[in-house]
Amino acid sequence: PGSSPGAARGAHGRGAPAGAGSWRSRLYRWDMKASPYAFVSPFFVLFAAFTLVPLLYTAWYSLHHVQLSALDHQSWAGLDNYKNLWSSDFFWNALRNTLTIGVISTVPQLLAALGLAHLLNYRLRGSTAWRVVMLTPYATSVAAATLVFTLLYSWDGGMVNWILHFFGADPVNWRESDWGSRCAVSSIVIWRWTGYNALIYLAAMQAIPTDLYESAAIDGANRWQQFRHVTIPQLRPTILFTVVVSTIGATQLFGEPLLFGGVSGSKGGSEHQYQTLGLYMYDQGWIIGNLGKASAIAWSMFLILLVVAAVNLLLTRRLRKSP
Repeated sequence: PGSSPGAARGAHGRGAPAGAGSWRSRLYRWDMKASPYAFVSPFFVLFAAFTLVPLLYTAWYSLHHVQLSALDHQSWAGLDNYKNLWSSDFFWNALRNTLTIGVISTVPQLLAALGLAHLLNYRLRGSTAWRVVMLTPYATSVAAATLVFTLLYSWDGGMVNWILHFFGADPVNWRESDWGSRCAVSSIVIWRWTGYNALIYLAAMQAIPTDLYESAAIDGANRWQQFRHVTIPQLRPTILFTVVVSTIGATQLFGEPLLFGGVSGSKGGSEHQYQTLGLYMYDQGWIIGNLGKASAIAWSMFLILLVVAAVNLLLTRRLRKSP
């Protein structure tokens, strides 16, 4: 019986599927394990190529004396670039301007965005059109927005000074004044980002359960009380997110003050009155050509962002633990 053709075919039929099935099962298990890494690998490859490698290369430059005109000639500097940077009045002036403009632009911007989102959260005619209008400043290029605001803040013929003159106030030289120039640059940031943050708040508000508002209304709470005791507590994670993102954006502020200053844009004004860290880095690296010092400025900005991220993580954990 074992030598009969039927028995041979049976033995062969039983053996082949078992081997094929074992190979397919191993291939399937390997595919299940490797596929997730294959899907996410393009991101990490691009991240390493365009973020990690430049970051490490900048760190290497910050420890050397490097000139833009002679990149091949590098000499070891150690921490000299950082020491010279932290003893420089220009660096601390740029850091102070960055923090000042950041506060002036972030606080009114987020308050206005919160108010606009609260208004749009109720039923309004043409709500879609209003949302498109709010996103228009965000979609406008930095160059176009800064050009318009430069004309508005012009010393002679600017609309802002015309309004001040109409109310009997003296005109302000917005480019040369310390606080005037910072407020002017901050107004550009406020105009561009308020609508974007308002839509973020609006999306978060629409995710709040309506049962909370109904319960508050039954308890006799008016709209303002509902906003204070229901909306704001539910928006705390979103508000924290926008604060962190706005802080990061303020730390990296570059285009608005550069274009607002015109010829002296990289200097942040004739007296560096609105020179931010981004402008200071650009001035040292591309105008003066000191890439070593510019790299040290870049890494100082990176360390500041790490501190902001650490504070964000700490506050997020506390918010999760709070009732």
